[in-house]
Amino acid sequence: MDVDIDVTSVDTNFAERDKHLRERFLETDKFPKASFKSTSFKQQDDGSLMVTGDFTLHGVTHELSFPVEKVGEGADPWGGYRAGFVGETEFTISDYGINVDMLGPSSQVVYLTLSIEGIKQ
Repeated sequence: MDVDIDVTSVDTNFAERDKHLRERFLETDKFPKASFKSTSFKQQDDGSLMVTGDFTLHGVTHELSFPVEKVGEGADPWGGYRAGFVGETEFTISDYGINVDMLGPSSQVVYLTLSIEGIKQ
C-alpha cells in the first residue's frame, strides 16, 4: 500500500499554532507531503497482523513496523469485496530531523494511526 499524507493539513484547532508548526517545524513549503509505502504485510505466529514499510517525513525515511487489526470485510454494493484494517504506531519526531525540544516533552513523540481499506482485485 502507498499512503500520502498532506502535512499542510495539520490541525490542532488553533490557527496560529498550526501556522507556526507548519512553517517553523514541519517546513511544509519544502516538505508538503509525508508518505508510507509498505514493504510487507504478514500474519504473525499468534495470528496478529504486522505491516512494515518506509515512512518518509521532512525528507527523511525510516522503516516502521506496526500491528494492524482487521475491522471488517465483506461484499460491497458494487460487486466487489473489501477488507478494512486499522493500525497505530508512534515515532520520535527528532528521528526525522525535526527539532521540537523547545515545545516540551509531550511534543517529542508522534502517534500515527492508519485506517486502511483494501479492495480484492
